[in-house]
Amino acid sequence: MPEGKLITLEGIDGTGKSSIANMLKKSFPEAFFTREPTQNWIGKAVKRSIESDGDPLAELFLFVADHAEHIAKVIRPALAEGKIVFSDRYSDSRYAYQGVTLSDDFDDAVAWVQGIHRDWTVVPDLTILFTIDPAVAISRCGVRGEKTKFEKLEFLKKVQDNFLRLAKEEPRRFVIIDAENELEDVGREVEMKIKDFLKK
Repeated sequence: MPEGKLITLEGIDGTGKSSIANMLKKSFPEAFFTREPTQNWIGKAVKRSIESDGDPLAELFLFVADHAEHIAKVIRPALAEGKIVFSDRYSDSRYAYQGVTLSDDFDDAVAWVQGIHRDWTVVPDLTILFTIDPAVAISRCGVRGEKTKFEKLEFLKKVQDNFLRLAKEEPRRFVIIDAENELEDVGREVEMKIKDFLKK
């Protein structure tokens, strides 16, 4: 049986990740598509926390619990079947976002959150990181009418900086894509990068 591959789509809110994921379903019909937070009861608890003003540390552990369940029930079984798995958001979102929400509590919150995941998470084989001017991202979030507490300019600037830090730490895993281009062009570029990766 061929070895499965985990490909993740990451970036701040408003980069078009979910739209690109939907486009990729047409190009990779045999692949399995999933996302975080999940649709299970833990994922729903995460979403309620995002919509409220919960404690950042408590919120982190909700995310981690959802991630653990996602890996156990979805990611590992699909990879074991040799599938290509796409996840719209994954562990890097936690490092980037909670690395900001917990920055007042830890000297290096990104590294601290990474440490919680070490030795048990499934590291992606490829991560597509969508980058964008945070001001443009905010305007896109406003148009879709789904602003959350995370969708604030200064916050998203820090989150994107964390994503870029992660990409610098693992340049072989990350592919950085400019998400300010037209969605169709971005989709074609992403498809090409993924196909190139799968040929190797």
